[in-house]
Amino acid sequence: VALAFELGCDAVLLNTAGGLTGGDRIDIKVALAEATEATVTTAAAEKIYRARDGEAAAIRVELHVAARAQLAWLPQPTIVFDQSRLGRRTDVELAQDSSFLAVEALVFGRAAMGEHVRRGAVRDVWRVRRGGKLIFADTFLVEGAVAEALGRPATLDGARAAATVLYVAPDAAARVGEARAILQEADGVSGASAFDGMLVVRALAEESRGLQALLARLVEKLSGRPLPRVWQC
Repeated sequence: VALAFELGCDAVLLNTAGGLTGGDRIDIKVALAEATEATVTTAAAEKIYRARDGEAAAIRVELHVAARAQLAWLPQPTIVFDQSRLGRRTDVELAQDSSFLAVEALVFGRAAMGEHVRRGAVRDVWRVRRGGKLIFADTFLVEGAVAEALGRPATLDGARAAATVLYVAPDAAARVGEARAILQEADGVSGASAFDGMLVVRALAEESRGLQALLARLVEKLSGRPLPRVWQC
């Protein structure tokens, strides 16, 4: 999927397969022209099903934001099933004066459905560059006995859902107080920090519904806009 925007708009990405399994691959490219605005989201949560052949489902995302442009990258959560394998990489290229808001959430089994992710593999890589300089590098990696690894206090401490919110903008440092005020109302463990023109939020929750509600409040506060309607479906 490749999208190029010259005017402000909302775009909703669809996966007609309903989910991914081992060997599937999705490539997404989004480019914003100068002084444009766009919000890109997904129609539903992405589901990563059991990989029978040991191959990972591969997702590659490339986002390009030109000068004075503003991109909100707001996919709904990715739900990981038992014995699934996911390899995802997101590369973001920002102009020096562009703005970028992103949300990425991983859910390890749906609590309401009694699902448990005991084994599998997830490698989720983020690289963000501004004016050609690397400003954010993050890799989440878990493989093998997933439940055991994520149950440790130094990892997710047993939480089923985890999310990162990244806000890159001239006013990012000034917004950290607003973000922390919202986090104080949330269940689970969360935190926010600001540095080098970025605001980064990390949040954990026992189940996806509570995490989704928290992310919704954060996104609306930071963007100053209502959530995409598909988030409410």
